[in-house]
Amino acid sequence: MKPFRYFRARNLDEATELAASTPGAKFIGGGTNLIDLMKLGIETPDVVIDINHIGLDKIEPAEGGGLRIGALVRNTDLASDLRVRKDYAALSRAIVAGASGQLRNMATTAGNLMQRTRCPYFYDVNQPCNKRRPGSGCAAMSGISRSLAVIGGSDKCIANYPGDMAVAMRLFDAKVEARGPAGASRMIAIEEFHTLPGDTPEVETALKPGELITAVTLPPPPEGKQFYRKVRDRASYAFALASVAAVIAPDGGGRFAVGGVAPKPWRNAAADAALKRGAKPATDALFADARPTESNRFKLALVERTLGSLLSAARG
Repeated sequence: MKPFRYFRARNLDEATELAASTPGAKFIGGGTNLIDLMKLGIETPDVVIDINHIGLDKIEPAEGGGLRIGALVRNTDLASDLRVRKDYAALSRAIVAGASGQLRNMATTAGNLMQRTRCPYFYDVNQPCNKRRPGSGCAAMSGISRSLAVIGGSDKCIANYPGDMAVAMRLFDAKVEARGPAGASRMIAIEEFHTLPGDTPEVETALKPGELITAVTLPPPPEGKQFYRKVRDRASYAFALASVAAVIAPDGGGRFAVGGVAPKPWRNAAADAALKRGAKPATDALFADARPTESNRFKLALVERTLGSLLSAARG
């Protein structure tokens, strides 16, 4: 591991000012993804800023209803919170479907949103990867792409976003609160937080240099039955080949978001509008611009069947 300097921030302003004045600095909360990447030489920060002692670890009622979740709330605490289990069951189920109990005890809300792809070529420093080393090429284009994106990718990158929690947050139209230097704060809609690769796959979020996630706000819960279903190669401790978070209304309509198939949690209004007509019309609308490879084309049918099983479950 490359040597680095470690700072323990005493407050939010100190953390953001230090990050803004130190190019390449990284914030660390639970460290469940960052430390692995540093060991592999993928992340090589000169400075690591520990933010575990600046608060941001509460779940509180939000103005107008809903919940405000602090950036440092651990995944275990968020999934087990009674308000989350009652009103945002899909979020609780999504979190429990991810990783292991030990990792959930350490992982934070903000860190979960910031986790990076598990594309095998991103993790192999001997392979070209535009996300890891811009301009080097994308080995996945001619390699093994079974687990990677079928939509939202580009000619530079087809890596997918691996997480579960963010898929449920996309379902609920969450907003990400970010704080920058000099106290500047802004709200970022979850659908805009993760960016598509385009010509700059190394840019993965809408955060600006020095900005830190301080909280995620959930609006009041939607009406209907909530579901989260994750399909993977083995029953536990595996990333999704495809996952579906859904709210199904009594009339069969509702909304849904999909994970494992794109560089970000995937959802669109046309697919939500088609949900009342069944799984196939909904997924046809969702994947209208899909560009799957031969080895991951199966994901289109996998999402359709997974969504269909949720619609059946909603009808009892």
